[in-house]
Amino acid sequence: MAKIFGFFNECVHELKLVAWPPRDHVLSSVKVVIISTIIIAVVLGALDLGFTELFRLLMK
Repeated sequence: MAKIFGFFNECVHELKLVAWPPRDHVLSSVKVVIISTIIIAVVLGALDLGFTELFRLLMK
């Protein structure tokens, strides 16, 4: 049990040494990720719709 508590104490100590990025940098990075995810989702959705329609035309 002492090893487990020691591990968590070391984790807390290491997390205090981390150089955390500023809040505005994190928020701008999150915005980039969300916007790029939406763009990729729209592109993939359009491709899926296009290929589905193409496949339907070919199967007629």
